[in-house]
Amino acid sequence: MRKFSGTLVIALLASLLLAACGFKLRGTGPQDPLPFSTIFLGFAETSPVGVQLRRYLNATGNVRVAKTREEADAILEVIREGREKQILSLNSQGRVREYNLFYRLNFRVVDRQGRQLLAPNEVLIRRVQSYNEAQALAKEVEEAQMYQEMQADLVQQVLRRISAIKPPEPTPEAAPTPAPASR
Repeated sequence: MRKFSGTLVIALLASLLLAACGFKLRGTGPQDPLPFSTIFLGFAETSPVGVQLRRYLNATGNVRVAKTREEADAILEVIREGREKQILSLNSQGRVREYNLFYRLNFRVVDRQGRQLLAPNEVLIRRVQSYNEAQALAKEVEEAQMYQEMQADLVQQVLRRISAIKPPEPTPEAAPTPAPASR
């Protein structure tokens, strides 16, 4: 009984220390608010990442997805988006044993005037998939599921990078010159 209470005290202290340092699991709780109220997403209409990002932003409600570039405070410009599949290893008969799956997104964020808010960024997600010819159909389904998980991870990484943008400093207006004092 004494060992159990000692373990309980240690677990409580560890959880208290983690809570005090601001630790939170990734993907739990609300995302940090974005530093602008509207954003235009420059993805192709058929982009799965664009669809998922648009859905997520609409669901959170803290930023509105603009229909045109002109009505947005920020514009996410997609430089490159794509999936890649490479052979990672072969078996003794020269058949594929493992694949490397990649999902890559290069993007930047600019404001309405074209000023860069976030320099060109690359998010690269990589997964390793084992392969067996005898289970080819199952492996196709597994690959599709892996790409869906990679998309969700990609969306979260893009949102974290966008939420870290510091809003540009407002340009100071020309201060009116004081009128000369009359005597």
